[in-house]
Amino acid sequence: FRKGSKTMDSELLKKLSEITVEEQRILDGGKGIEQQLYSDNKTLVVDSRKFLNAGKTIRVRPHTRFIHFPAHRHNYVEMVYMCQGKLTNIINGTTITLRTGELLILGQKAVQEILPAGRDDIAVNFIILPEFFDQTLLMLGTENSLIKDFIIGCFRDSGSPVDFLYFRTAGILPVQNLLENLVWTIVNDTQNKHSINRITMGLLFLQLAEHADKIDAGRNSYEQEILIHVMQYIDENYKDGELSDLATELGCDFTWLSRMIRKMTGSTYTELLQKKRMDTACRLLSLTSMPVTDVSLAVGYDNFSYFHRLFRKMNGMSPRSWRCRELTVPKLNSDPK
Repeated sequence: FRKGSKTMDSELLKKLSEITVEEQRILDGGKGIEQQLYSDNKTLVVDSRKFLNAGKTIRVRPHTRFIHFPAHRHNYVEMVYMCQGKLTNIINGTTITLRTGELLILGQKAVQEILPAGRDDIAVNFIILPEFFDQTLLMLGTENSLIKDFIIGCFRDSGSPVDFLYFRTAGILPVQNLLENLVWTIVNDTQNKHSINRITMGLLFLQLAEHADKIDAGRNSYEQEILIHVMQYIDENYKDGELSDLATELGCDFTWLSRMIRKMTGSTYTELLQKKRMDTACRLLSLTSMPVTDVSLAVGYDNFSYFHRLFRKMNGMSPRSWRCRELTVPKLNSDPK
């Protein structure tokens, strides 16, 4: 595949450019969006049931122009593809201006606000239920990626650690072709479109994964919340806390949690646990008269030789040398926590 500029098929673009009934109402002086078209929820959580017939998992509709969309979320995955022109979105407070050929994918937790678009600003919105991506996950295989993490997160009630993905893919012809194929197939209601669209979506995500340098990810507070739980768990269970137990407690996949901890802290769970144990050991050596062997047991090491080696490695001296250095500190019978 080569890179270069690409213009969407003129007939398809003409069809997507047609003024809709909703847009005509706005042009005739209508004020604000018609909330009932999008949601029955006063907090404006856009409802997939407003767009998808029973049993359907994907739909494409032109983005409504000429009006400001206030902050809202979706109870589905939304893809916004810019066919022509530009569209300014504010996602979780971050301003993103989509330009021709660019793609934005929003998870269910993302808060989106959209500024008015002009007549020549043509975007399409994909309304997608998470189960539509089952074929995509199979095609992405076992290799870990930001895109795969995002899709898996869309199946969780707690959401994805990534709120949105912004793809600066203008000029990448394989991506443009696949997106146009998806739009064309859905808009024209072609035969066997369900199977075709699932495979096309998988191919699209494989192509997007090949252009990781073109992806910007917007993260939500989910990762921060998970990290807080991790640190609290270590504080309270440093003596014998296992990552597998924590993953079960949080309802997370063990591998994903391990990878997330490394990504967020730069350390593995084991390294964080060891640091907490050594910090506690140092505190006990400095502030109490506990024998070194008892300190070792108190922080979770029944192998004293291993504790001694690890303490020296992390602190540059033996436990006894540490205590001697801290002799001027008054001895207390303190709780190691």
